[in-house]
Amino acid sequence: MQKTTGRFTLKSLTVFLGLVFWMAVSALPANAVTTIADYAILLDMTTGRVLFEKNADQQMPPASMSKMMTAYMLFERLRDGSLTLDDTFTVSVNAWRKGGAKSGSSTMFLEPGKKARVEDLIRGIIVQSGNDACIVVAEGLASSEAAFAEEMTVRARELGMKNTAFKNATGWPAPGHVSTARDLAVLAERTIRDFPVYYSFYSEKEFTYNAIRQINRNPLLYRDISADGLKTGHTLESGYGLTASATKGDRRLILVVNGLPSKKARRKEPERLLAWGFREFNNYKLFGAGEKVTDADVWLGQQDSVGLLIEKEMLLTLPRKARRKMKVSVQFQNPVPAPVSKGDQVAKLVVIVPGEATVEVPLVAANDVPRLGLLGRLGTILEAIVWGDSR
Repeated sequence: MQKTTGRFTLKSLTVFLGLVFWMAVSALPANAVTTIADYAILLDMTTGRVLFEKNADQQMPPASMSKMMTAYMLFERLRDGSLTLDDTFTVSVNAWRKGGAKSGSSTMFLEPGKKARVEDLIRGIIVQSGNDACIVVAEGLASSEAAFAEEMTVRARELGMKNTAFKNATGWPAPGHVSTARDLAVLAERTIRDFPVYYSFYSEKEFTYNAIRQINRNPLLYRDISADGLKTGHTLESGYGLTASATKGDRRLILVVNGLPSKKARRKEPERLLAWGFREFNNYKLFGAGEKVTDADVWLGQQDSVGLLIEKEMLLTLPRKARRKMKVSVQFQNPVPAPVSKGDQVAKLVVIVPGEATVEVPLVAANDVPRLGLLGRLGTILEAIVWGDSR
């Protein structure tokens, strides 16, 4: 009989570690993913389904991704008519000094005392990430950059960005200037939904101003993945970040990552996460708005049955593999007692998918079903007693 000892050989240790790794990987969900980013969120914009998140509600310095809020405020003025693309703002010495090339920051290369068109400033903010352009806009729309930052914070809270506070229009490091991955995703979604025309600025790859050509820093715009926005960010404190959006078919994903270690990581990690989201998940339409799901028997009604309708479109984002195991059922008291009024909630649709939260949606009556008169009720009750029919 062969004896054993408590000592590992190199071969046995390798086998043991391999087994541990296999067990750990096997324990993960089939659609699990990780990221080297410190903060991240990936969601499907149509359904709002979060596909992946990491420290998504933890406050972080958003760096130049803050400029999305500056642009949003500017887009609102354009939409309400208080500004046009041809309006101009004067470049102050403050904007030139704090946001110009001499400050060592991203710049549009504006010249003090000159006027800049709003359309050029938009491209300066989005394509060139110009701090000078942001300050010019802030000073043009408010009494000062600080006052504009207060307005940005108020508007952000109104949009649902609960953990965001701005201290400037640029994202320049400042105590208390914070946001979260989830809040930036909210801002990206609102920008896309609220300003479909102006959103196209985010997909422009280059802009030349004062004979100086600069390219958009968003690395996904140069990849064949149908990315069309939004904004990069980087400071020593924040690391490298990106708020991005891409489409595939009728789906649109929004991604926010921050705290990446390098430009190379910012180029590769977002592309990998977006590809994973499109590959592992899909949107499934179960019912259209107003569609009849089934019929319910009616007890003591002038009609024997009533249709059950779903009021809103039912579109679910699900892991592709889990879709095959989905179970859909309708739960209600059968028969439904008369009278029934159109629009009454008389049932609920229940969707169960392994590993997913159960989804319950109300179903309403398609039409009125008045109650039978006294004689009709007596006849129906008698029939049910004799024949066992409870309709």
